[in-house]
Amino acid sequence: MESKAKEKLILALDLPERGEAVAFLKGLDNKLDWVKVGLQLFVRYGPDFVREVADMGYSIFLDLKLHDIPNTVASAVKSLRGYPVGMLTLHASGGSEMLQWANAAREEINPKMHLLAVTVLTSMNDVQLNEVGVSGKAEEQVLRLGKMAVASGIQGLVCSPQELVVLRNALGTRPLMVTPGIRPLGADTNEQKRITTPSDAVRMGASHIVVGRPILKSENPQKTIEAILAEMNC
Repeated sequence: MESKAKEKLILALDLPERGEAVAFLKGLDNKLDWVKVGLQLFVRYGPDFVREVADMGYSIFLDLKLHDIPNTVASAVKSLRGYPVGMLTLHASGGSEMLQWANAAREEINPKMHLLAVTVLTSMNDVQLNEVGVSGKAEEQVLRLGKMAVASGIQGLVCSPQELVVLRNALGTRPLMVTPGIRPLGADTNEQKRITTPSDAVRMGASHIVVGRPILKSENPQKTIEAILAEMNC
């Protein structure tokens, strides 16, 4: 059971310095399988940092949230040829053509890599969506974008845990559902608006959960990971 939970847990490696990030990963003693590398580290250290983390034995979730014209996004995907990336994010709001071009590029360079379409950022709520011209509820927008992304050939979605049930009901069990906004019991919520616990996210249909600060800021990251894995197995 623990091995299955371990495969579902992704560490958000949101640290500013390469040395700090590498040292932190070395101290985890193989307690998890997946590491999310985001814009902060990728912009500063480039794709070679991705390879360095992969060489430590971790699977790579590259969280770049690509969003541009179709040709530019497809070219960005192709630029990852030869790099050990297991999952890559792009914005569903880029539209079906952009998503289709990205998926064609994925099939060309690395068919084993999964593209994940970001629906609505977990830092946003209904009020903020209305500010940028999206009427209605966040759940409605998530479902609209999620259906469009899967119909465009994308392998999975990034969504708030609060939309997991409606997405699973609409799309079934096949798409990956990667869920940030996860806070273990007793952890601070920080800026996240739409959050839940690890056990609830798995129960509602998350294929992977993303946890950052509760692990990164822990006095004992290994024990925190073990507690999260135990919570996921409840």
